[in-house]
Amino acid sequence: MRLAVIFPGVGYHTDKPLLYYGKKTAMELGYEIAEAPYGNFAKHIKGSEQKMKETFVSAREQAEELLKNIKFGQYERIVFISKSLGTAVAASYASDHQIRAEHIYYTPVKASFSFMRPYKEQRGIVFHGTADPWVETLEVETGCREKELPLYITEKGNHSLETGDVLADLEHLRRIMEQTRDFLK
Repeated sequence: MRLAVIFPGVGYHTDKPLLYYGKKTAMELGYEIAEAPYGNFAKHIKGSEQKMKETFVSAREQAEELLKNIKFGQYERIVFISKSLGTAVAASYASDHQIRAEHIYYTPVKASFSFMRPYKEQRGIVFHGTADPWVETLEVETGCREKELPLYITEKGNHSLETGDVLADLEHLRRIMEQTRDFLK
């Protein structure tokens, strides 16, 4: 049995493209799906380290409650699919619970890298856009290099990995889902 757990971002829920199609891809490949639909966060957290920290703590507490009944030990493979702040929540949750989850990190925030484990300890892949206002590309490249995590870059992609060109964005999404599928196989 295989399990994919979905960790959304603050305003990026599982009905948005990356998580919606990431989840569908996992389902298509036979994964059971669990979600951590946390929410009710403060507004305007960007730029405030205090609000980001409070939001992270709230999301982690909610994830604890939402996932408490999952028997992770019964699964032969576990993949955490996460977005933005959810990447920090997923990485810290796996570490704190000693879950040998693999990770698909869509647009991690800077704090996520403090929780991520090196690839040889915990497989993972990272997706980032060069126009992401939440974290500088150099920080993501450095974090991925330190953790030896494969990094997939979307040129001019924002925090949703979108560029504003709908047809180009659809091609980018297709490429991202192909890479997601390859990782999940």
